Amino acid sequence: MKILIATDAWHPQVNGVVRTLGQVAREAPALGAEIQFLAPGEFRTVPMPSYPEIRLSLVSPGMIERRLDAISPDAIHIATEGPLGHAMRRVCLRRGLPFTTSFHTRFPDYIAERVPLASRWSSDLTWAWLRRFHAPATAVMAATPTLTQELAGRRFRNVKLWTRGVDAELFCPREDATLDLPRPIFLTVGRVAVEKNIDAFLALDLPGTKVVVGDGPARASLARQYPDAVFLGARHGAALAEVYAAADVFVFPSRTDTFGLVLLEALASGVPVAAFPADAPRDVIGAAPVGVLDDDLRRACLGALDCSRDAAREFALKMTWTESARLFLQHVREGNTPLRKKRARRLRRSVAA
Repeated sequence: MKILIATDAWHPQVNGVVRTLGQVAREAPALGAEIQFLAPGEFRTVPMPSYPEIRLSLVSPGMIERRLDAISPDAIHIATEGPLGHAMRRVCLRRGLPFTTSFHTRFPDYIAERVPLASRWSSDLTWAWLRRFHAPATAVMAATPTLTQELAGRRFRNVKLWTRGVDAELFCPREDATLDLPRPIFLTVGRVAVEKNIDAFLALDLPGTKVVVGDGPARASLARQYPDAVFLGARHGAALAEVYAAADVFVFPSRTDTFGLVLLEALASGVPVAAFPADAPRDVIGAAPVGVLDDDLRRACLGALDCSRDAAREFALKMTWTESARLFLQHVREGNTPLRKKRARRLRRSVAA
């Protein structure tokens, strides 16, 4: 089965969408599928206003149609609501092709953080736009049970659960991992942007050292505001895994993430979590004794110091990318059955001729 994924989020961006799609593509061949991507690198792009690290594709439906004809996929998945996602959606609707989508980003919350407008403009209209975008999809995939319930409550149709996983071989306890900093080390990892609420972490009165890994538009201002914090910039692969393993507590201050892969990466590294009791950490961790969720983030950080590192590791081992990929492929197969049947009929006609 050949799947074409249209995504506005792709390398060199570093975020949960890119990591999730990449991991699923790596797992897919063993599950009987091949995944190809339609990504910004294939088109001219312009920087996104206020966030130049993200490039927006200058793409027309005609460009999409030519790529679609060349690839001739059995299934189509639209991963994002950006220019590429909209162009692919228009082509699918015009051709009568089924497609699935996924909901990765709470744009209403992000816009509310950036634009000081009344909730009708920053939230209500944004939810209406998202609902319209996803309405034709045969399945809308969401990462957690809470998010699937919320989307259904907001009148999204065909919402399906698509869980996430972790590379437990890369992210693991490392006895030799160390950071030459005063302990305890409180670590956060992710895009350094206003919606991640990192200043709620950096403003805490904590012993030891606060460490931030990642890059983004808010990094320079936060570094100036909190000179005692250590900003390591973006880290990848083994270099990132070593930082995780050297930390004492992983702090997740976001209130808007739909999942937070970094939670699983920290837990797989044997690092307990401190977070607000927002939807994502509640769904990922729940009542498991691998972290502390508290509206008082300082209390959560100090409490997480007493959590078992072994328990954190054991908890994360239950979350695999193989299972995540299996669920994704199941939803894609079910949602794209008409396209696969249409392609099979074309193949039979060409053989008969």
